[in-house]
Amino acid sequence: MLNYRISQAAALTGVTPANIRFYEKEKLLQSTFRGENSYRMYSDSDLHQLRFIRACRTLDMSLDEVRTLLALDLN
Repeated sequence: MLNYRISQAAALTGVTPANIRFYEKEKLLQSTFRGENSYRMYSDSDLHQLRFIRACRTLDMSLDEVRTLLALDLN
């Protein structure tokens, strides 16, 4: 279910809106749904993935390392 706008997702995950957009651009976060108003909308699963990315980055993992772990998690 898609429930959260980017500002809400940022507040709930501790990831800034700019970083969320960056992770989408870098394909670390799957393309998000856009509502009729063109706002990005995020699901609980997306929030889980953002928290995982944030935890990895806190451990100084590179984007490629995070990408590899996400691929394993998605399979």
